Amino acid sequence: MKEYEPNLVLATKSFNVVGTRPIRHDGADKVTGAAKYGADFNPARLLHGSVLRSPHAHARILRIDTAAAEALEGVRAVVTAKDFTPNADALDSRVDLGESTASLKFLRDNVLASDKALYKGHAVAAVAAASLSAAEEAVSLIEVEYEALPAVLTAPEASEPGASLLHDALKTEELGKRDGRVSNVSKRFRHSRGDVEEGFAAADVVIEREFYTKTVHQGYIEPHAAVAFWNQDGRLTIWCSTQGTFVVRDTVSEMLKTPVSQIRVVPMEIGGGFGGKIPVYLEPLAALLSRKTGAPVKLVMTRKEVFEGTGPTPGSYIRLKMGATKEGKIVAGEARLDYEAGAYPGSPVDAGAQCLFACYDIPNVDIEGTDVVVNKPKTAAYRAPGATNAAFAAETIIDELAERLGMGSMEFRLKNAAREGSRRADGPAHRSMGMVEVMEAMMEHPHWNAPLESPNQGRGAAVGFWFNIGLPSSCTISVTKDGRVNLVEGNPDIGGTRASIAMQAAEVLGLRAEDVNPTVVDTDLIGFTALTAGSRTTFATGWAAYEAAQDVKRQMIGRAAEIWDVDPETVDLKDGKFASSVDPELSIDFKDLAARLNETGGPIMGRATIDPKGVGGSAAGCIVDVSVDPETNKVDVLRVTSFQDAGKAVHPSYVEGQMQGGTVQGIGWGLNEEYFYNDSGEMTNGTFLDYRIPTSLDLPMIDTVIVEVANPGHPYGVRGVGEASIIPPPAALANAIYHAAGVRMNQLPMNPGAILEARWGNGEG
Repeated sequence: MKEYEPNLVLATKSFNVVGTRPIRHDGADKVTGAAKYGADFNPARLLHGSVLRSPHAHARILRIDTAAAEALEGVRAVVTAKDFTPNADALDSRVDLGESTASLKFLRDNVLASDKALYKGHAVAAVAAASLSAAEEAVSLIEVEYEALPAVLTAPEASEPGASLLHDALKTEELGKRDGRVSNVSKRFRHSRGDVEEGFAAADVVIEREFYTKTVHQGYIEPHAAVAFWNQDGRLTIWCSTQGTFVVRDTVSEMLKTPVSQIRVVPMEIGGGFGGKIPVYLEPLAALLSRKTGAPVKLVMTRKEVFEGTGPTPGSYIRLKMGATKEGKIVAGEARLDYEAGAYPGSPVDAGAQCLFACYDIPNVDIEGTDVVVNKPKTAAYRAPGATNAAFAAETIIDELAERLGMGSMEFRLKNAAREGSRRADGPAHRSMGMVEVMEAMMEHPHWNAPLESPNQGRGAAVGFWFNIGLPSSCTISVTKDGRVNLVEGNPDIGGTRASIAMQAAEVLGLRAEDVNPTVVDTDLIGFTALTAGSRTTFATGWAAYEAAQDVKRQMIGRAAEIWDVDPETVDLKDGKFASSVDPELSIDFKDLAARLNETGGPIMGRATIDPKGVGGSAAGCIVDVSVDPETNKVDVLRVTSFQDAGKAVHPSYVEGQMQGGTVQGIGWGLNEEYFYNDSGEMTNGTFLDYRIPTSLDLPMIDTVIVEVANPGHPYGVRGVGEASIIPPPAALANAIYHAAGVRMNQLPMNPGAILEARWGNGEG
């Protein structure tokens, strides 16, 4: 048995900088309040905006009268959907959103409703005025005539024949083809391999269950904010809190039919996003209002607007069937995933299907996925979008299969674990991955083997997989005469990526992390860089920094060779010192050479733009202990240990932070977070008083174990770590609740009412 510290890195290879824990470069600004977030930007001549939102979950918009609002003192402009440039092909025009594409019409309609309001809180009009109070009063004066329509709020309800239709022209895509049917089912697809009927025929134990999960918000602390100024020269500048400046630039370009060269997006610091700050909501409105007024316009959401008007993760219905032999081999898996897309197509059901069985090597699988529109806000990404819903179903059945077979649940998982070469249901074979190593670390950890202290306590475990993404990134590095370097990149920093990117450049150049000054810049100052999402930033932009540093290194070697009059091939850089292999006397420190750049040809700047393909997926696991009160059914979380394969942890402290943050969000999702809707489709808990995210009072310390199975597709073996940790906790909690209270849970959240309902259904009432 290995001895484990509470927070441990299971490491494989060490470097000078990568793998250390320097102080983050933006730490001083963050802790002193000097950092500027979206709502902190106040340019001269600023106007304030406010948005009118629909009181109905589903209603046809018959008339909008803005005359009274426009006549109010201090009001400078009012905009509605009619202010968008007409486009007859908007429905069929696709806009690239970085991780997905969407219809231009649907994007515009989500920002400002045109013919219909499709959820309570749907933006209908916006006002710019000299003061926020004037803007808010003007909004109250806008008259809208609605024809209220029935609302549908869940995927099964919206899929029923005769259900109220959200879109008159949405035709179902059935297995890749439009079949002409108009319905709320946007898309249906299937992934299959092997023969599931033969697989189930060979199984000695078959379990089939249904699972339900509610709509959940990302819970970031900073509300959405944007300032836009459409200058007289035709240039539009946007300052906003976003996970992807180039996504904002390109989306606004398409929505407003303005060339990307005329749009500059400046990223402010971002107070949390977790996927929810990828879409645009306020930026086009501020731009339209600025174009009308000739002044900068600022829009900031209230918390209620964030909940009701931005994208949460989807609720879902999952039917799952799995079979295993008495020897403990999973031989078949069959699933139906129905995910809510919200008001417009595009739920993460595809990703859910990709990850559903990805932790295991199962020869026969069949997965059907459907994307269903409902009268809720259009869904957005939330940390491994779609995968947490799927893992909740799969990992609870895994636990039940192991129990039925008389095997330990972790032994059963390890016996079936996916390895390099194991093929996913959607086709790709796994590259090098750490699923086995994560499971082994879980089984060997003292937490898994520690005794429980009460008959009302239970322990559960679960694992999850996220495939991660690459996408393009750019970076430049310039050398200063005092021997430090300035690094410029384009990914907004959410979880410490300034540090992790700078550290990879420092490793190449033999410098300290503190000798690299990283700056996140706007879209005019760096080459195209994809969004901060998909667990890509440290992997992809870090790789761009690595290549830009290699460019600097080559140039510096050339300068040293010129000074010494030797062949550059004989010069190398090691531990911050250039040396020639032909003469041991020829050596010079990086900083000393930097001081002589002007006498050897002038400044040096390295640059790189990459589109990496060596993405490595990340495996994660969670062990959790709970106590379930037999009278109130309240669940107390007693102990949690999070495990994840980071490939190589560039900055272990930030990896641990990502793991702890994702785990806490998974616990909140599992136990108490949900959008609570009344029969009219109104969210009734749209504040942090009523929408309960976990606080420090609800949780123990989250212990972490970083597993390192190097990703061969990256120079330092890096795998993205931002998402996988949220996947296992709800299922681990469900398994712990079962072992504490004797009831199998099939719905999220597992609050006291849900546990009581399960106990009644189990005959305990």
